[in-house]
Amino acid sequence: MKGLKDALIARALEEGFSKVGICPPDAAPDTAGRLAAFLQADYHGQMSWMAERTHWRGNAAALWREARSVIMLAEVYTPEADPMAVIGQPERAAISVYAQGKDYHDLVKRRLKRLGGWFATAAKAEIKVFVDTAPVMEKPLAQAAGLGWQGKHTNLLARDLGNWFFLGAIFTTADLPKDAAEVSHCGSCTACLDACPTKAFPAPYQLDARRCISYLTIEHKGPVDPDLRALMGNRIYGCDDCLAACPWNKFAQSARDIGYQPRVGAPELAELVALDDATFRARFAGSPIKRIGRDRFVRNVLYAIGNSGLPDLAGHAAVLQADPEPTVAEAAAWALARLNTRS
Repeated sequence: MKGLKDALIARALEEGFSKVGICPPDAAPDTAGRLAAFLQADYHGQMSWMAERTHWRGNAAALWREARSVIMLAEVYTPEADPMAVIGQPERAAISVYAQGKDYHDLVKRRLKRLGGWFATAAKAEIKVFVDTAPVMEKPLAQAAGLGWQGKHTNLLARDLGNWFFLGAIFTTADLPKDAAEVSHCGSCTACLDACPTKAFPAPYQLDARRCISYLTIEHKGPVDPDLRALMGNRIYGCDDCLAACPWNKFAQSARDIGYQPRVGAPELAELVALDDATFRARFAGSPIKRIGRDRFVRNVLYAIGNSGLPDLAGHAAVLQADPEPTVAEAAAWALARLNTRS
């Protein structure tokens, strides 16, 4: 089995993964308690799916009883340029680094399936692959497999990768040698917590998604609390502030897949606010941005216009006050009022 594990690691690195670790399915026994506390505090907001199938989310061993090992893999998408530079350009849209290239679900899953297919044949074992689309808590498993640790911003980071990486999982019936779990190396650092524009961290290692800009711009339906809108700046899809602030990024590796190279960049708000449903779908085909739909996307753009302080953008907001989608129309009125107040 050690020889098989060595071959697996070599194959994974050839496929483009950056790091591999292995743990048993029941390696993170505190996951259920942490999940229960998160849900009880209502930190999940409108993400009702997080409260479903908690018997699987809180215990990976229950997801597939026959599994004997979980192979956790990291795939780096480290940005080449400073992701925070756009925050100082109010006429442009700040889009999270992970969403600027091709949809990571497709890229990682394609690689996982190739690796899993090879492994199933080599090990004569069964496999199941997961990439952020099943009730699997990847981060606790990744820490248990030694890939890194969940930082105070609740994201996974590693001393040799920084925190710009995706996770994939292969569950298998093969009983592979396991790796030692990683421990936290955050120390007294609070850079990620201090960087959050909306103060979405009630305490280190805790996230109130209801205040998180990534949640507000992607998962939250309907109008966003006006007090939070004003803190969102020009962030229209996701937020990288806490990730970018992590000092461990000085050890980050470069992305290996050209699919993660920016296709979206930092477009002008005036261009994005004019998108209708058809042009939105065409513009973001193959991008994770497409899944939130035109209405939520344009809502976010209007919030950014309201925060821009640029009177030249008022005309774009004025037009959308008559938009048939009430949330968009309300966001347009808010943006226009905010621009008029600040002018």
